[in-house]
Amino acid sequence: MLRIYLMGEVQVENDGRLLRESQLGGPQGRFVLAYLVTERKRAVEQAELAEALWPESLPASWTLALSAIVSRLRSRLAGVGLPRSHIIGNAFGCYQFTPPGEAWVDVEAALAGVDAAEGALVAANPQAAYGPSLIATTILRRPFLAGHEGSWVDDRRAALASSLVRALDCRVDALIANGELVLALTHAREAVRLEPYRESGYRRLMRVLAAGGDRADAVRAYNQCRDLLQRELGVAPSAETESVYREIAG
Repeated sequence: MLRIYLMGEVQVENDGRLLRESQLGGPQGRFVLAYLVTERKRAVEQAELAEALWPESLPASWTLALSAIVSRLRSRLAGVGLPRSHIIGNAFGCYQFTPPGEAWVDVEAALAGVDAAEGALVAANPQAAYGPSLIATTILRRPFLAGHEGSWVDDRRAALASSLVRALDCRVDALIANGELVLALTHAREAVRLEPYRESGYRRLMRVLAAGGDRADAVRAYNQCRDLLQRELGVAPSAETESVYREIAG
């Protein structure tokens, strides 16, 4: 199966052959591959791709520049056994990435893992969330197109960051069910750090600390949440957060 890695180092693996990021034709080749793979369910207009690639201003001869980047990328992909003639199709002013068969993409595997883990928790089966949440957190912790800026990249990063927090939540619940409280605590603290205004993260952190017998730290986590919300947003913690606090504080 064709495997494509977009998080961390961008790579393509096919039939035992690996195309590393350094072989993609520089940052522009890396970006074009990531964009076309992510949007591969549709044809992408050349102008759309160019504006995403050069968000500040288009080069004077951007059509030729983009064509050269895509041509070089096709050649690199052909080097790992992918059909150069149609791996990146070009028709009616559009490009489309079309793998010859089924393709595994790390981002998609991570998002599927989040959905599977959340589904397992809804079904009251936290053990079944263990594997999917591990896959999701492992992949989503990696950076997405580091060094590249623009609205498309920013939007993708924001969505992936949100998915990481969801994955961490699932991971915490699965780890608690498995009795791995130390690791659950690490993940719970990471989720709070990533989204410090989200009360559910503090509630989960408080419960993990209380489950480990550290009620004092659980109370401190509540105080941290309360003080931040009051100082930055001018609001008090929700009734649900207060209820967890009272349950822990006794």
